[in-house]
Amino acid sequence: MSTPLPPPIPETTSAPPAPPANWLRRRVLGPLLSLLRQGLSPSQLALTVALGVAIGSIPLLGAITTVATLVALRLRLNVAALQLISHLMTPLQLLLLIPLLRYGARLMGNTQKNELTIAHIRHLFSSDWRGALRLLWQAEVGAMALWLLGAIPVVLVLYFGLRPVFKRFVKERQVA
Repeated sequence: MSTPLPPPIPETTSAPPAPPANWLRRRVLGPLLSLLRQGLSPSQLALTVALGVAIGSIPLLGAITTVATLVALRLRLNVAALQLISHLMTPLQLLLLIPLLRYGARLMGNTQKNELTIAHIRHLFSSDWRGALRLLWQAEVGAMALWLLGAIPVVLVLYFGLRPVFKRFVKERQVA
């Protein structure tokens, strides 16, 4: 006697694997969206992004981490999110550093004779290191003033521009 055959197994079609996400989605949007899911309000996230962009472009090398941490703690924002966004702005910081230092030196009364160039700074350090430090100090103070003047409107535009975007995203996530 033959044994009855087992019932056929229904064929399951598995979905093809998702294509690998691009760098922007994987490194920037993914972490930001996961932070939004962790309880940051849309306003807090918009403020975090806006301040992160501004802090990330500060014309003082090595200051991003300290400034971002202090601002995040003071405003009770997510420190990791502010650090992430600030450090993603490093290419912008490097791009703006030399022009801001040059214009900052002019703003602080530096004459064309004392132009802020690598050759001039090398010459000053070899002949008058105090003059070189004074020139760099004046350039940095002027650069910080220019950065502050530019950062205020950037933060305002980004904050008020991103807040509705993040609010709409939260509504879409609640519906889904």
